[in-house]
Amino acid sequence: MASSVPARRTEKGRSHLLDLDAPRQVIKDPEKDARDLARVQRWVMSTLAVTTILHLVVGLVVAGVMLDGPMSSRLGLHVIAGVFGAIAVAAGRAIHGKSILSPWLLLGAVPTAVGLWLTLV
Repeated sequence: MASSVPARRTEKGRSHLLDLDAPRQVIKDPEKDARDLARVQRWVMSTLAVTTILHLVVGLVVAGVMLDGPMSSRLGLHVIAGVFGAIAVAAGRAIHGKSILSPWLLLGAVPTAVGLWLTLV
């Protein structure tokens, strides 16, 4: 009489299929998992910090362009936007444990340059 359960396959090349009779051993490395989690947390935190500060920077540039006050106030807002832009870069680098003083801080001048161009042109 034939059995209703199929015979176990022993063919080569089929090791990627699930074998319920012999499950694979899962080797867990908790230290690697902790390192991976810490890396993801650093990226999430730096992204949140930098984008939050950059929203403030964009708001300062827009306020400097739209302001109907004296030119010195408008230029002052653009300079403050540049300072906060540099703070955003520094915060991102600090969260990742990098040196804060680097050529990347020059990116902080971009909002000032854009604001001045929009205001004076």
